[in-house]
Amino acid sequence: MLPKIGRIALVLATGAALLVEAGDGQAASRYRRQYYSTWSYHTTTRYYYRTYYYYPTPAVTTYSYHYAIYYPSQPRYVYYYNPVSQVYWGRFEFGADGKPKGYSLLAQKDRKGKLGDIPESAFPAPAAMPAIPESGDGEKMAAPPADLPKG
Repeated sequence: MLPKIGRIALVLATGAALLVEAGDGQAASRYRRQYYSTWSYHTTTRYYYRTYYYYPTPAVTTYSYHYAIYYPSQPRYVYYYNPVSQVYWGRFEFGADGKPKGYSLLAQKDRKGKLGDIPESAFPAPAAMPAIPESGDGEKMAAPPADLPKG
């Protein structure tokens, strides 16, 4: 058991660490440039989606976002949708074993508002993740978590 002064120091150090982690939102957010929300289900169209939040640059203090959409009928893919331009702009592929394969970035001419309007041939072979949208520093997007919805 720690002496009283040691316990007090431990509590103060832990509290300081929590303040740095939680902060007023700005300190913590600088270290979390991008992240994914949990899955939600859209009952009308029967797909799952999660929000991909990101800072286009480290200096920005308001997150931008795109949607990562999972259709159970296409269990190997997570499609990315830009709600501002209202187009699908690529997809992330998982192998049959559930392991990540990579990202297929659509050419500008192939980006459409409806997934059915994009031919399968428009998706290039999976490769590395693209840069964070609207970024100029080359920071790569985080791959989607592999916790695909079941059913």
